[in-house]
Amino acid sequence: MTTLGIAGKRLLVTGGASGIGLGVVRLALAEKAQVGVITRRQSSVEALRDATGHDPACVAVRGDVTDPTQLRNAVDELAQQMGGVDIVVTCAGVDGVFGNSVEGVSPGEFREVLDTNVVGTFATVQAALPYLRRSLAPCAVLIGSDSGFVSAPGMVPYIASKGAVRQLTQALSLELFGDMIRVNSVCPSVVDTPMARRDLGIDSFDEVGYPVQTVDEVTWTVLMLASPRSRAVNGVSLLSDFGYSGRSSFPA
Repeated sequence: MTTLGIAGKRLLVTGGASGIGLGVVRLALAEKAQVGVITRRQSSVEALRDATGHDPACVAVRGDVTDPTQLRNAVDELAQQMGGVDIVVTCAGVDGVFGNSVEGVSPGEFREVLDTNVVGTFATVQAALPYLRRSLAPCAVLIGSDSGFVSAPGMVPYIASKGAVRQLTQALSLELFGDMIRVNSVCPSVVDTPMARRDLGIDSFDEVGYPVQTVDEVTWTVLMLASPRSRAVNGVSLLSDFGYSGRSSFPA
């Protein structure tokens, strides 16, 4: 039984071989959608096929969101295989250097994070536009972060990139309003993914002392925004952080 109203929709997902991206793929397939995945490594293409039980509704190709030609070819190939694109979900992202001071981040390292998280996100939506414009219910959901709203030490490149994704969401929603292409983003706090565990140097979030979201929880939010049932929601960066950003620092 489907619940999100995306059955038969054609999803294009970047970074869909692990973490939030893989969660999106699995839930979309469970909801009877078609899914096309772009992932950077050929080994990830094979791993994704295994992870989805070789579901014929899921196709995957190799592509790097930081390479415009490679990305556009991958989008075209998936759109041809699926017969079009209705929904784009941009999960491809990197954390960059983590825990370094400002002096410990080179311009090249800073640029690398923005190239993937911001330019790659923009380029994915741009490459999919010809197909989205032919869809009856087109939309894009970008993966942001609570780091687009708040800051923490040692994360300057990542925070800058997610702040840019937040503004990119609003800008794209305005630019594409005339095409009736909705653009929203989901901005979670810490999510239990391999990347988060690596960054924090832990094997488990069981006793960290703060709430942590599961991939499934974030995935549900992503596809809720992607659903045609959310057609009035546009230009929103949905912060999901258990309300932590609303806390005052006033000592009372």
